[in-house]
Amino acid sequence: MPLLAGEHSLFFDEMALVLTSGLTWIPLYLTLFFVTIKNNETMMQILLVVLSAGVCILLADGMADGIVKPMVMRLRPLNDPDVRPLLDIVPGVANKNYSFFSAHAANTMSICVFFSLMMRHWRLTTALVLWSLTNCWTRIYLGMHYPSDIIVGLLWGILVGTGVYYGYRYFYFKVTDKLHFISSQYTRTGYALMDMNLIANVLLITVLYAIFKALIVAQ
Repeated sequence: MPLLAGEHSLFFDEMALVLTSGLTWIPLYLTLFFVTIKNNETMMQILLVVLSAGVCILLADGMADGIVKPMVMRLRPLNDPDVRPLLDIVPGVANKNYSFFSAHAANTMSICVFFSLMMRHWRLTTALVLWSLTNCWTRIYLGMHYPSDIIVGLLWGILVGTGVYYGYRYFYFKVTDKLHFISSQYTRTGYALMDMNLIANVLLITVLYAIFKALIVAQ
């Protein structure tokens, strides 16, 4: 299965390396922060969103890397002597950490679920789900995780994102009277529709950048 375990393709190798890097997604994080500032009325509301996003990462990543991986001690595919010969390992890829379960899957899905529930728009949800799944693909392609690592990571991310959202919602109504929105220009929870398009477009541009860089390397 060439797209799941490497195929000696410079194009897919480079694209996976670019898309798996946290630095690649800095524009997305900055855009989410910008949209949060723009669509909330008080510093307390903004801080609540930022803290909630931080709790998502703390719980998702903490459970994966801090608790489960050291307990299970499942070798990554690229470090397993029985599995590694079956893989086409991308040059330069190495990680001595354990495999089960995927922190990338848990982190990205927790952020996806939290912001999707908070902003409530199908275009945003679609874009963030595809973002999370793209990160998951890179981890399998690079030999970092088995599919089961990804599935469990996604499930944990969904639980974390949902739980954090309801905690956020509880405290939100402690610091504000109601959800504010005007006419059809806003989502049900008061976020401008044009900002949902902005987030989706930033994600699209980031993926196009990765494809362009991969094409350059593959030539």
